Amino acid sequence: MNIKPAGEKATRYRWTVCMMLFFATTVNYMDRQVLSLTWMDFIAPEFHWTNVHYGKITGIFSIMYAIGVLFAGRIIDRIDTKKGYLWAIGIWSVGACLHALCGVITEAVVGLDSAGALRMAQGVDMVARITTVSVSLFIFARSILALGEAGNFPAAVKATAEYFPKKDRGFATSIFNAGATVGALVAPVTVPLIATRWGWEAAFLIIGALGFIWMGFWIFIYKKPEVHPKVNRAELMYIQQDGEDVSADDKLPVSQTRISFWKCLTFRQTWAFALGKFMTDGVWWFFLFWTPAYLSSVYDLPSNNPTAQLLIFVLYAITLLAIIGGWLPTYFVDKKKMDPYAGRMRAMLIFAFFPLLTMFAQPLGSVSYWIPVIIIGIAGAAHQAWSANLYSTIGDMFPKSTIATITGIGTTAGMISSYVINRFSGVLFDHAANTQMTFMGFQGEAAGYFIVFCICSVAYLGGWVIMKTLVPRYRKIIL
Repeated sequence: MNIKPAGEKATRYRWTVCMMLFFATTVNYMDRQVLSLTWMDFIAPEFHWTNVHYGKITGIFSIMYAIGVLFAGRIIDRIDTKKGYLWAIGIWSVGACLHALCGVITEAVVGLDSAGALRMAQGVDMVARITTVSVSLFIFARSILALGEAGNFPAAVKATAEYFPKKDRGFATSIFNAGATVGALVAPVTVPLIATRWGWEAAFLIIGALGFIWMGFWIFIYKKPEVHPKVNRAELMYIQQDGEDVSADDKLPVSQTRISFWKCLTFRQTWAFALGKFMTDGVWWFFLFWTPAYLSSVYDLPSNNPTAQLLIFVLYAITLLAIIGGWLPTYFVDKKKMDPYAGRMRAMLIFAFFPLLTMFAQPLGSVSYWIPVIIIGIAGAAHQAWSANLYSTIGDMFPKSTIATITGIGTTAGMISSYVINRFSGVLFDHAANTQMTFMGFQGEAAGYFIVFCICSVAYLGGWVIMKTLVPRYRKIIL
């Protein structure tokens, strides 16, 4: 057991690192939210998009993210956390800014001279050409964004494992993961305002530039705790307090502890994490990409409407409750004397019940549009709490040298589910609107949203059962 050096008060520099991870995740989610907040009310009229077009763009983003994160984790394990994070945020910031060029390039390709001309274009052939060119350009920019953003969570989870002992990793992860909520919280009150005042292109440029600012700070702030001058011996001993619980593999040089990609796929622990992500990540991405469109199409509240902005703000403010999810496993470990994995699984089971409320979102929406927003916020908080603990299970069972790789594998599975739900939703919503489909008393797009809400409601319990079946109790990977 590590003992704090007598008379030396431990520094707390690990929380500075945690806040940098928080800000990176905030920027990450602001960048990806710009499109969802501008497409229906600003971009679609200009390029003649439908739900199918938007679903295609978001679906391909998910696939490119899945491909990127599969390799990003491996790359970050090889070049290490500091350089890996710099490359990731640099690439995604460039991708975010590239969106702003899609309009002028479309004008040049189709031979029109302004956004107004694109909007007023008539004729099936011209409209089809505008749509095809613009969608292709957005897919390209979105793919660059996705490939860069794919590095965020592998790098953040690895940095957390380097700076926090096991018992604190869930809480630290929940804090940096709250950046997703804050990014989604800030975006609705800034992006439509920027788009209304200076155009949708300015929203992509201004928000995209934030990543370059973060890079300037990261260069000077991050070093491994063993060599960081602002981490004293007492704090380092606290960070490394799992010495007796960590296998000898974690004490070997990285070159001797790195597990090959294919070897990773042979472990049940890898599949438990990956399937947990597959079952649940699509739900979060659905909420993130489609909630503004849901308010606009079902309740006639466009994204630049002050009421819609307040609703989105409240929704994501509720999801900040997810920070409690990082504390709960620590309670089970410290007070109930459970091992970290058992404590996380107990907490995740509790969180898995909250999304069941989602099946009541559409029916209760007839009372007030506030009710589905509050319910989606609660489900979002449950997801973020679930996700923080799901990420932390990797550090429980794998050596630090492989954490980013396993994170990449699982996140790939999560993004595949995101692709499926976004493509399915876009087709379903257009079909429901065009045929005035009915489901459980609802008609049109409202019926389509009700179907997807019902699917989302049971995903977490299904994911928990699969994980518990594959890894019923704590099992450390021994090389």
